Amino acid sequence: MKAINKLAGQTAIYGLPSIIGRLLNYLLVPLHTSVFLKESFGVITEMYAYVAFLVVFLTYGMETAYFRFQSKEEKQDSSVFSTVLYSLIGSTLLFWAISSSFSQSIADWLGYPENNEYVLWFALIVGLDAISSIPLAKLRIETKAIRFAGINLASIAVNIGLNLFWLGYCMPAFESGQSNFLINWLYSPEIGVGYVFLANLFASLIKFLLLTPQFRQLKLEFDWKMWRAMIVYGSPLLLSSLAIIVNENADKILIKRLLIDELGTEGATGMVGIYGACYKLSIIISLFIQAFRYAAEPFFFAQAQDQSAPKTYAKIMNYFVITCALIFMGVMFYIDILKYFLANEEYWEGLHIVPILLMANIFLGIFYNLSVWYKLNGMTRYGAMIAGVGAVITIVLNFWWIPIFGYLGSAWATLICYFSMSLLSYFIGKKYYKVPYQLTKVLFYLLSALGLHLLFAHFISDLSTSFDYTLKAIVMVLFVAMAWALEKPKKALIS
Repeated sequence: MKAINKLAGQTAIYGLPSIIGRLLNYLLVPLHTSVFLKESFGVITEMYAYVAFLVVFLTYGMETAYFRFQSKEEKQDSSVFSTVLYSLIGSTLLFWAISSSFSQSIADWLGYPENNEYVLWFALIVGLDAISSIPLAKLRIETKAIRFAGINLASIAVNIGLNLFWLGYCMPAFESGQSNFLINWLYSPEIGVGYVFLANLFASLIKFLLLTPQFRQLKLEFDWKMWRAMIVYGSPLLLSSLAIIVNENADKILIKRLLIDELGTEGATGMVGIYGACYKLSIIISLFIQAFRYAAEPFFFAQAQDQSAPKTYAKIMNYFVITCALIFMGVMFYIDILKYFLANEEYWEGLHIVPILLMANIFLGIFYNLSVWYKLNGMTRYGAMIAGVGAVITIVLNFWWIPIFGYLGSAWATLICYFSMSLLSYFIGKKYYKVPYQLTKVLFYLLSALGLHLLFAHFISDLSTSFDYTLKAIVMVLFVAMAWALEKPKKALIS
């Protein structure tokens, strides 16, 4: 229980900047959906889908490799840190050279021939973030949580502040005919959605600059033998991460590609915009998962030598699912309120996909929990294989269902993909690293949350608003009480 309490605390600390940042970005959704039509919001959604692929390519599993080699190598941390960082700096410089040389060709392929600056901006964003990932990982290893949180929060503040300045102040002021020094010098209406990308660029630059003290620990040494071992370890993780990114973002790309002939460019991009906006309503579970992953990865490695580690991992799974189930109920019980974060009603037509995406994200989190067996054993090829199966499911189902069901097909494909990945990881993992997961409890918590949502959505829907919300709150409290009764540790275990 002490170990679990420690993980809970680390999840809160390391996840704080991520949670706050994504929550603030979440609060930008009303701004973006009010100033941009669904077609423009679709551009934002599509571009960030491509960026997700680039981030994985540019880090190629080296962050996790750094965690493993730093904890297992007898060499000093400075050697591991320098080797990893030099590798990422070199690959990023090559990426920048290619991106700048072929920016116009890439923009043409994306379907934005008049905006090749998007390519250049995002090349800088993902490059800076890739290099920054290792100094940030070092802060996590050194348990410098305050500095880690401060740097991320500063970057987040820049991103949010610039969004509010350009889109919340300059754009409406300009459109209303106002004119002053700030608007005349710092705003151009032709940039439009590009201001979202520029804000991200400045935020990434600030984060990089704040991490420069970490670069002082960079030594003039590069261990080629260690680097090759890291590449061998990280390559399956790259494939695994790419497959996961396919599962998370291929739908946002394929919706446009598969519907463009039927709906035209604007119509197809509008469908991406609706899908992307409604996806934002499932972000709360993603916030928790991201915070959990920040703390869990180094925690799992640190606990690996403890004989009680498997039992600890199983208990963590229970608590993880309980939290996700509670979040699922909170979102779906109060969806009538949360939908107003999508400021324009044209986005509301996609609200029916939210519970599907929420449940999909829960299974993605379960998969991350289950992945402990192949990471601890260095069998990352299995992670790549499982995620690869998921990617195949995602691509096949999206190609099959998008032309028939539109973005609803993408939502179901996402759920089926993550559910399949969780099953595969569980059954294969039993052979190599036995963890006594309590599947009965896990399924009970998930089915209870889903059943309560369906009950209120389809059978108890004629209540007055105030009584309805109060009853749902009581039900959530009772769910927590039930979970506590089932999970409450025995006194013998505590002592």
